[in-house]
Amino acid sequence: MLNKIIWDVSPFLFKIGDFGIRWYSLLFGLSFVLGYLILKKVFEREGVAIELLDKLSVYMLVGTVAGARLGHCLFYEPAYYLSHPLEMLLPVSFQGGFHFTGYQGLASHGAAIGNTLAIYLFSRKYQKPFLWTMDRVVLVVALAAFLIRTGNLMNSEIYGIRTSLPWGFVYTRNHETFAKHPTQLYEGLSYLIIFFVLIYIYLKKGSSITNGLLLGIFLTGIFGVRFLVEFVKEPQVDFENTMLLNMGQILSIPVIIAGIILIFYTRKSKL
Repeated sequence: MLNKIIWDVSPFLFKIGDFGIRWYSLLFGLSFVLGYLILKKVFEREGVAIELLDKLSVYMLVGTVAGARLGHCLFYEPAYYLSHPLEMLLPVSFQGGFHFTGYQGLASHGAAIGNTLAIYLFSRKYQKPFLWTMDRVVLVVALAAFLIRTGNLMNSEIYGIRTSLPWGFVYTRNHETFAKHPTQLYEGLSYLIIFFVLIYIYLKKGSSITNGLLLGIFLTGIFGVRFLVEFVKEPQVDFENTMLLNMGQILSIPVIIAGIILIFYTRKSKL
């Protein structure tokens, strides 16, 4: 009878010397490709010029990557990265010599902040309603969140505390000997469900959706799941060991509140 799952998957698709392509990087890139294709269908459906989507994609790419990287560095390891600012910006490490590391430290809350700021700037420059743009963008961000958590699973990172449940994973690459909660799967599958829910609502209601509704559902669902899963997740940094709520939960609370406010706002506007 199955009582645990041995997880010993290489994080690299291939590796030559110090250089390699990680599954995480591949899935992160795939999220932008699939996101573009889905948004292209959305823009075509609503008669919006594809040239505008090309511009939006650039804003999103820069905002997401910069926000995710800076968010990790400043929220979780500020002391180290403020004293090593080049490593904050470049996918390298200078500790013990020069090493190509890739962007291994990326924070979802930082990505959310960076992406939101980028879309705000886009909306102002190209005169598209901010909430209209955000509603379309979150359709694909939910899918991206699923792919990124799958990448975390391939990296054997961001997993949970010890469990006796039959689906617990033993992350042998990290020299773990006990089964742990596969929190990447808990989050990833939840985000995939949220993606399908958002797509269903959009296809059913189309452009008649009140601006902000999809964003409200997204924020409440994604960060609500994140808040709950954090209870069975191992601390990412040492200072979280003494905290009642960890950094991920603290950062999620205002986002969840914002999502609830948006849902009530859009419902009230229809009355």
